[in-house]
Amino acid sequence: MSTTKAEQSLVVLGAGVIGLTTAYLAALTEDVSFNIRVVARELPEDMDSQAWASPYAGANWSPMELGGRDERVRKWEQKTFDKLWDMIPTGLVKLLPTRLYTAQKGNISGLWWKDLVRNIRILPPSDVPEPFKAGVAFDTVSVNPAEYLPWLQSELISCGVTFERRDVRSLDELRSLVGSDGILVNASSLGSRSIIGVEDTKLYPIRGQTILVHAPGLQECLLVESETEEATYIIPRPGKGQPDTAILGGTFQSRNWDTSLDMQIARGIFDRCAALAPCLKSAESRILKHNVGLRPGREEGPRVELERIALPLQSTHDLIPWNESPTSDRDREQSMLVVHTYGFGPAGFQRSWGAAEEVLELMKVQVALKQTRHNT
Repeated sequence: MSTTKAEQSLVVLGAGVIGLTTAYLAALTEDVSFNIRVVARELPEDMDSQAWASPYAGANWSPMELGGRDERVRKWEQKTFDKLWDMIPTGLVKLLPTRLYTAQKGNISGLWWKDLVRNIRILPPSDVPEPFKAGVAFDTVSVNPAEYLPWLQSELISCGVTFERRDVRSLDELRSLVGSDGILVNASSLGSRSIIGVEDTKLYPIRGQTILVHAPGLQECLLVESETEEATYIIPRPGKGQPDTAILGGTFQSRNWDTSLDMQIARGIFDRCAALAPCLKSAESRILKHNVGLRPGREEGPRVELERIALPLQSTHDLIPWNESPTSDRDREQSMLVVHTYGFGPAGFQRSWGAAEEVLELMKVQVALKQTRHNT
């Protein structure tokens, strides 16, 4: 007996790593036939635009505190790490030997991520440079946003997903596109702070400044544990079109909206990284680009949840922008089913597959409920 898959209209708002990964999983799921459109102001061909975060990410997996405090986040990271690790043979993901240096001695048993990464071990004192007191080595992964995001887009297009460039300022603008029975995935990152109908004031920028270098001598990722706005990291990345590159960082400046380049900061980044990797000063190494991007931080951590929003939007300030009048009373008042997925701070890439899987499950539950109502 054959069964027909449920059909579901799906609009994904945002074409960063979170939005594209969510669309990818929805396109490949066997349970539901999603008709998917990705709507975004920036698309993967806009890698030089500072109006979105994904092009400027370090795009590796590295240990972050939230994963140790929040079991939900830890699961996202485990699923994402495992997925990326399995993708290493494709060339899109780089197996990355890593050394993490710290100012205090510790042991592996206290690290929440010890069973997540591969080949973890304590460094002997002779392998820990001054002024650090201890270090740990492990194998992790990195991707290159300039190749990884276009790959996701090409995979989606081959699955029949359509893309539309649009600067969405209000959820009302998406009413006709989402439809009365559709689902909107809101993966608009910092945009969710100003999109009318979302207006999440818990969102804030985390300014990151980095340097992209060509450095064939760099074979390891080097990280320095830091609790200040000044970060030090060297992240080699894969690349078919541009091999032997690495990101040098960086800064972690909360609530700083400035996207202009600060060459004094750049000098500090390069000097700190060169102290760890002297090959950066060799003749074969060269600076390719300076980057400044804004990570989407959020006061209460990432938001991944379902919300049903009444349309047309109502507001106490009575300043909702005008939209074309609905054609019938039935269209005049409706609700939009929205699954929010944003606010991942510096960890969008390393939580992307796990978070997208949770979003997909939330959507499947709603599709099943709709099918149940249809059948009763």
